Amino acid sequence: MPQTSALPGLPLRFRQVHLDFHTSPAIEGIGAAFDPEEFADTLEKARVNSVTCFARCHHGYLYFASEAHPERIHPHLARPNLLAEQIDACHRRNIRVPIYITVQWDEFSADRHREWLCLDENGAEYGTKPLDAGFYRNLDVFHPGYRQFLFDHTCEVLTTLPTDGLFFDIVSPKPSLALHWIEAMDRAGRNPADADERMRFAQKVLNEWMEEMTAFVRTLNSDCTIFYNAGHIGPKHRVIKDAYTHFELESLPSGGWGYLHFPQAARYSRTLGHDFLGMTGKFHTSWGDFGSFKNEAALQFECFHALALNGRISVGDQLPPSGKLDAATYDLIGSVYREVERKEPYCTGATAVVDVALVTSESPEYHPHSDRHLNNVLGAIRMLQELHVQFDIVDNAADFSKYRLLILPDDVIGADLPEKIAAYLAGGGSVIASCRSCEGAAFLGVEAQGEAPYSPDFFVPTETIGRGLPEVGHVMYLRGRQVMPMPGTETLASTEIPYFNRTWRNFCSHAHTPSSGKAGYPAATRAGNVVYLAHPVFRQYHERAPRWVKTMVADAIRLLLPDPVLEVDGPSSLIATVNYQATEDRYPVHLLHYVPERRGQQFDIIEDVLPVYGVDVRLRLPKTPTTVTIVPEGELVPFAVADGVIAFTLPKLVGHAILLVE
Repeated sequence: MPQTSALPGLPLRFRQVHLDFHTSPAIEGIGAAFDPEEFADTLEKARVNSVTCFARCHHGYLYFASEAHPERIHPHLARPNLLAEQIDACHRRNIRVPIYITVQWDEFSADRHREWLCLDENGAEYGTKPLDAGFYRNLDVFHPGYRQFLFDHTCEVLTTLPTDGLFFDIVSPKPSLALHWIEAMDRAGRNPADADERMRFAQKVLNEWMEEMTAFVRTLNSDCTIFYNAGHIGPKHRVIKDAYTHFELESLPSGGWGYLHFPQAARYSRTLGHDFLGMTGKFHTSWGDFGSFKNEAALQFECFHALALNGRISVGDQLPPSGKLDAATYDLIGSVYREVERKEPYCTGATAVVDVALVTSESPEYHPHSDRHLNNVLGAIRMLQELHVQFDIVDNAADFSKYRLLILPDDVIGADLPEKIAAYLAGGGSVIASCRSCEGAAFLGVEAQGEAPYSPDFFVPTETIGRGLPEVGHVMYLRGRQVMPMPGTETLASTEIPYFNRTWRNFCSHAHTPSSGKAGYPAATRAGNVVYLAHPVFRQYHERAPRWVKTMVADAIRLLLPDPVLEVDGPSSLIATVNYQATEDRYPVHLLHYVPERRGQQFDIIEDVLPVYGVDVRLRLPKTPTTVTIVPEGELVPFAVADGVIAFTLPKLVGHAILLVE
């Protein structure tokens, strides 16, 4: 019989732990030290109110008393119904327990059912080689045998265990050249020899499997949460979002994602209508890093950043084989979660107040894993955060009308996009486009003439674009586009060209040829409410971070958006967001100041919290406030209102502050 949840799911809880338990069959005494009350008590003291626990891991083993698949129970499981005991102990403490099920990585299945594995273009299995350590061979959800196993396994979980939620892991499009794939692609009129066709078919197969699985789950459980994890949430999720109840944004900054990935995923996913969790980890590096601990300041930032972007939080941990939680880990998590708990009332039900939509170039059809690291998008995120701009990330299918300004970074294209943006502009909107974005569209006000003939060339600041910079040539490291302004289009700034392009026949000095002082072609133009920047300024900022490039973009924003909802006088390392709680009719303003540093070779870390003094804030809101309060501390902040601008100063910022404007 179905086991309904004792603790129904949505809305999502704020303080979650994702408790990995991928445990080798070579280790004995699995769960031998597990004590149900100690387990739940440790979580409760750390203020955890939801913990994801394992039904089946990447090694392919089960951690509950399975009658359908007893051969898959971990061979050394000392407590035969470990998962059920975890759930029962947690439910007595009002702690939810979503259940983890692996999908595409399962060593037990891969070893015993080679026919269930995906085959690459060479006919070989993806992932781990026979003599490599790891369980990274990809199982095929399109294979009838494995597909049926997944439904049977999920059915047993739902009918024998109280199920608050399901976390299906490793759910990514993985094309195969197995015979049943080739035959299915032939029937569908797809070309198996075309790599793009294979990937699109793989995405279709995966979407259909998720829709079918969600429908199946709902026949047995009406309210559990459902999530399918692929390590990234982006535009491809728009068409399949109804298969999900929420999103969990796996984004361990030290685990290959980096500190710019989370805002990319969060600022996009929050536009799709689902609540989300920001999932980081307690590890110094990434999953499975036993005996490591994240710096407390880093965990603070990652958790508070999720709050500032309207998310809940999940911290990844891994349960040791003994089944006993590591006390030091939960001292660390608890030190941050106690602060999160105090701040929750000012985050519940909050929505972002934004002026700007950053239009991503990420494909809505499918993405290779590298699409979570698009240099133009990451450069734009970094720049807009440093400029304290309030923005969402959207795709071509979004409703643009709710935004005052669209930014198209470097190479945003789409067959229907120019027409859609023209309609948006006709409704009073504004656009900043750079380089190849919507190239050839009439609304840009320029005639495209191809690649710029010189690179690097030099941008010459003016009083309009590049204010405050010396009026001399500033190198633009990446090749731009050559354009001719149309009648009525104003040239805001121009380029100077070098003496020649650097080649083996003609070169000068170490890096590139200097400016000749001769005028080149436009660097920035304006046609009505459209500013066009001829260079890939956002990709350039991601790669080298020249301040003059950020100044160009800041001036373009100021031209088109002179009255933003928020202005902050603080360092560029400060992140600021404005949210709105409709039920309470109030605006929480989040200010964060944590500075990631590249101290090791592989990733950025945060160790120290550097205070900032005298942060001036200016807000433009539809109502005049009665109070501004630092919460949860309750300290009132004096403010003034003039010409519709609410102004106040935070005397001291240490890490994170919420200023509640009521």
